[in-house]
Amino acid sequence: MTDTWRNWARTVHASPTRVVTPRSVDEVSDAVRRAAADGLTLRAAGTGHSFTPLVATDGVLLRPEGLTGLLSVDAGRATVAAGSMLHDVNVALHGLGLALANMGDITVQTVAGAIATGTHGTGRDNASLSAQVAGLEVVLADGSVVTCNRAAEPELFEAARLGLGAVGVVTAVTFDVVPSFLLHAVEEQRMLDDVLEGFDDLAAANDHFELYWFPHADRALTKRNNRVGPGVAPAPLSRLRAWRDDELMSNTVFGWVCRAGRAAPRLVPAMNRVSARAWGGREYVDASFRVFAASRRVRFTEQEYAVPRAALVPLLTELRRLVDRFQISFPVEVRVAPADDVWLSPAYGRDTAWVAVHMFEHVRHADYFAAVEERALAVGGRPHWGKLHTRDAAWCAAELPGFAKFTAVRDRVDPDRVFSNDHLRHVLGD
Repeated sequence: MTDTWRNWARTVHASPTRVVTPRSVDEVSDAVRRAAADGLTLRAAGTGHSFTPLVATDGVLLRPEGLTGLLSVDAGRATVAAGSMLHDVNVALHGLGLALANMGDITVQTVAGAIATGTHGTGRDNASLSAQVAGLEVVLADGSVVTCNRAAEPELFEAARLGLGAVGVVTAVTFDVVPSFLLHAVEEQRMLDDVLEGFDDLAAANDHFELYWFPHADRALTKRNNRVGPGVAPAPLSRLRAWRDDELMSNTVFGWVCRAGRAAPRLVPAMNRVSARAWGGREYVDASFRVFAASRRVRFTEQEYAVPRAALVPLLTELRRLVDRFQISFPVEVRVAPADDVWLSPAYGRDTAWVAVHMFEHVRHADYFAAVEERALAVGGRPHWGKLHTRDAAWCAAELPGFAKFTAVRDRVDPDRVFSNDHLRHVLGD
């Protein structure tokens, strides 16, 4: 049997027994019932932006393309079909004068895939997409359709809003939304020592703050995005400047640099120092979803850990010493998030800093990621569920405060493990 599905990074392949693309909730229910009757497992895929084998299956693979669109808007909430891409949701909401309060920089993910893995952006006050969910429509293992929120089926809601696809197939998501808003974006190069020394102040003073640091270099690119007051007009980047920065430099030229580093690893430190100095600053005002979003065409593998906010600077100081053992062409990305109450969220119960490390495609990443993971775990780190990690069910049971509640719901709604695969058996247990 030939491969019929692979993830975006081209690191995970699956050869399912059958692939279904339902166009209605009833068709999803039918697909789930048939899978169970045939003794097959079922996994729902998104657009493949997870680096883990989260949806890989030799059973039934459910594709989301037939479940798209904005379904309703009412009283500060918007309900969207689960297969909708975040980009399309943002455009539709913007047309109605609405927006998501926060989001990550990838908008080609499906809504269901993004919340299932805990996709997040950066924000002093606004948490992940899962934390912005107000309600869900879920197809359970027996084919029944359940609408859940904090008042109706609250335990299922808490599990399914970041559920790894392990408690059911999410078919519709209701988000809390806000009036559309503009962000003033300021991107500038700074010395890394200065950024780390002032990190707490930068995170506290800005609505959305993040930094990118090229290993082997002493400089970082900082991004400060803040809401503007009434009367401020949009001042977006020109089409030429946006194309030059985001397509030519960040994708085409950066791709060339990564390929050169893969061919001659010894050149990577010097190239990184040049690249870090070449970053130019820019400042503009645009709709929030356009500021949050970025184009990512250079393929890579990624690991990301959430650590207590107070542990960030010591961890990055340790990573600066660590990276000299490797040749790392991709920047380290650092973002922040407030504490949330989502059971499987890595930010559960504590203010968090996210540290993401990447490696260019087809470059050996195992030793680097293992070394970073060891150091992140030593300061209480928790993994991003869509990024590479080695945590298992025993670790999760010991270290994640909401894990027992989650697995209790899973045991109740899917006792026969219709929605399982090898990866979930490793992470969640049998």
